Amino acid sequence: LHDLATVSEARRNANLGRFFGYRIPCIIVSRGQKVPKYFLDRATAIKVPIFVSPLMTATIASQITIFIEEETAPESSLHGTLLDVFGIGTLLIGKSGIGKSECALELVERGHQLVADDLVEIKLLAGKVLMGYSNDLIHHHMEIRGLGIINIRSMFGAGAVRNQKRISMVVTLEKWSKRAEYDRLGLEDRTYPILGIDLPHLIIPVRPGRNIPILIEVAALGQRAKQMGEHPAQEFNRRLIASMAETEAAGEEGGA
Repeated sequence: LHDLATVSEARRNANLGRFFGYRIPCIIVSRGQKVPKYFLDRATAIKVPIFVSPLMTATIASQITIFIEEETAPESSLHGTLLDVFGIGTLLIGKSGIGKSECALELVERGHQLVADDLVEIKLLAGKVLMGYSNDLIHHHMEIRGLGIINIRSMFGAGAVRNQKRISMVVTLEKWSKRAEYDRLGLEDRTYPILGIDLPHLIIPVRPGRNIPILIEVAALGQRAKQMGEHPAQEFNRRLIASMAETEAAGEEGGA
């Protein structure tokens, strides 16, 4: 706008003619600059809206880029419950009635945060980050069989909920089966694909007497340790193999 004011009227009209010859969805004027009447008249004539912002041009461009990326990102939805457990976005999935919401309710009571229950909206940001959100209709609400719909924010306060969270781990709750083989050492790194991204995946069998919320807390802490480069199960396995090797070597020396 400043440059247009420094040129002759003929040249200014020619420049404006070329500028407004493009298909322009809108015009954003930065730094709170006043829009000249000749510019406003041209925009009004072809029905191009003009917005004035107090922000710097670079800041506006950055925020628009982020907005467009989020609005056009690949998205999906899953039936499950998403929580922030010790800073780890934990997605609970499993068959209906397995106890996902009841488990989530106890985790909230223990100080963790609910993001979404029943239906989790997921977007893939920057091609690698899976961000989970709540459906607008059931925002901060949870369905508990026998109690009905409860408002977590009203009951536990604003600190018990959050609007979004990056998903870092998937936990499947399933009914305990004697025929199934479950990972007892934690050496097997399962993954669960969502929108082309493989997430760490744990399967926790559910049966009477098991404290599932505590197990999920431990799983979240274990995932934090892995993100920091620690893998307790693999470290234990290395120590066990080293100990067996030392015992075998000592036996061979004794036999000699």
